[in-house]
Amino acid sequence: MTKMLVFDMDGTIADLYGVNGWLEMLRNNDPTPYKVARPLVDMMELVKVLTTLKANGWKIAVTTWLAKDSDTNYDNLVRQAKLDWLNNYNFPFDEIHLVKYGTTKANCTRKKADFQILVDDNEKIRKGWKLGGTINANENILKEIKKLLDK
Repeated sequence: MTKMLVFDMDGTIADLYGVNGWLEMLRNNDPTPYKVARPLVDMMELVKVLTTLKANGWKIAVTTWLAKDSDTNYDNLVRQAKLDWLNNYNFPFDEIHLVKYGTTKANCTRKKADFQILVDDNEKIRKGWKLGGTINANENILKEIKKLLDK
C-alpha cells in the first residue's frame, strides 16, 4: 500500500498570517509574506521525521493555494516564493502542487497513493478530505506526524 502525507503551507507550516500587513501586501501583488513567513513548527525536527517516513515508504507532497484573485504574473511570483521557502528549510517533498485558490486539494493527489493524510489548518478542507486521515495544523503537528512512524 502506498502512503502519502500531504501538507498545506499557509497557516500550517508557514506563518503567512503572522506577517505584519500580509493581506494588504497580497492585495498589492507583493509576494513578500510568502518569503518572510516564519515556520510554525521546528523545521529541523519536522525534516528529520519526514526523512524517516520517506525511508519507510511514505511519499511527501505539498499542495498549497496561491493568493486569492491573483493574476498569472503574481501566481508565478508566489510559486517561486513558496518553492524558495520550502528549499530554504530543506523540506523533503516528493511532489508539489501550487494551485489556484479554491482548487480541490484532493484532486491534485487523488491517484498518487492508496492512503493519504492531509495536514491543514482549514477545518472545511480537512472535513472534505476523503482520501484517508487528516491532521489539524492548529494543534501539535509534530506530535501527530511522529505517530505515523509506528504505522
